Amino acid sequence: MLHLASRSPRRSELLSRLGYTFGTLELDIPEHRGPSEGADDYVRRVAREKAGAGLLQVMATSGAVVLGADTEVVLDDEVFGKPRDADDAAAMLRRLSGRTHQVISAVSVVSAGREAQVVSESQVTFATLSEEDIAAYLASHEWNGKAGAYGIQGRAQVLIAHLAGSFSGVMGLPMYETARLLREFGITPTGDARA
Repeated sequence: MLHLASRSPRRSELLSRLGYTFGTLELDIPEHRGPSEGADDYVRRVAREKAGAGLLQVMATSGAVVLGADTEVVLDDEVFGKPRDADDAAAMLRRLSGRTHQVISAVSVVSAGREAQVVSESQVTFATLSEEDIAAYLASHEWNGKAGAYGIQGRAQVLIAHLAGSFSGVMGLPMYETARLLREFGITPTGDARA
């Protein structure tokens, strides 16, 4: 059985859209970038740690397969995590304004005898944002709990001038790469709703 090692409603939604039946696992994995750790390495490591911690929870289940993922916004090699509050979100949006940043999504899939990973990298260009634009977006509260203080699937779409890469990857789970990876583990869509 497939298990999603994530509390993200967006990841659950995307995995459901692909037609998979899966359970969800509650995890609390610390997400702290090491002092000399590259942004790519950090995202890959966190995704692996989530999948590995999830597998420990379901080891007694025969044939268990666990998917863990991490998505981060990166600008000038700085990883923008989830904002602490509205002021932090506003500061992130000001820095992203008028610039192109990278969104890295890593997906790790593990079973008792195997581990594999894929990475999706996208380039997102923000329009030049006025203080009014930022205030209006903050008022939507969509920034809360989102890496880089925005969710591409919501109102932030009007802030984005250009996307090169995977829309679903920026959202939190690159669907094309995820489906290919799960197929390698013998996990195929059922067409059923999430278990």
